[in-house]
Amino acid sequence: MTYQTILAIALFSFVGSVSPGPSNFMLLTSGTNFGFWRTLPQIFGITIGLSSVLLAVGFGLGSAIHAYPPVGLLLKIAGSAYLLYLAWRIAMSRAVASGETAASRPLTFLESAAFQWVNPKAWVAALTAMAAYASDESPFVSVLAITLVIAIVNLPSVAVWAGFGMALRTFLTDPMRLKWFNIVMGLLLVATLLPLMM
Repeated sequence: MTYQTILAIALFSFVGSVSPGPSNFMLLTSGTNFGFWRTLPQIFGITIGLSSVLLAVGFGLGSAIHAYPPVGLLLKIAGSAYLLYLAWRIAMSRAVASGETAASRPLTFLESAAFQWVNPKAWVAALTAMAAYASDESPFVSVLAITLVIAIVNLPSVAVWAGFGMALRTFLTDPMRLKWFNIVMGLLLVATLLPLMM
């Protein structure tokens, strides 16, 4: 893989990772409600989950989805349902949490990683990256290299969103501000479904 290709993949990953999407809105909300350190498992879960989707697509799952459209439809339905559940959970949060109840905690590492399997943005990124950058001459090595470059760029890029949330934490200690922030974040999360409807 050439230096130019690695730079192109890194730029692709940066733009895709730092731009608004379901995972980033959840990180912003989690950073605000729970702080940066409690959001770290969610950050790592996003990167590992995305990497697993990239590997699966690169090693043949993308072709299977194209060959069997009902599988893609099932992923869209499952992803949309889970996204709506998470949006509701976010919108109903009413206080900066300090406890570890099921209703007031950030997503765990496993929940965050598993979410990438139903996250429409993760699938679009994986399908696009593998179609654009995977090499026919050395498919195994190129899929691993693409996944590694994207993971290295993705981790700090998504962490920025939790950092933004942490920066808003003081401003949002007012319960009314936090209530409306969480409602807006929930609505923005629902809005990320709009591209799927078109």
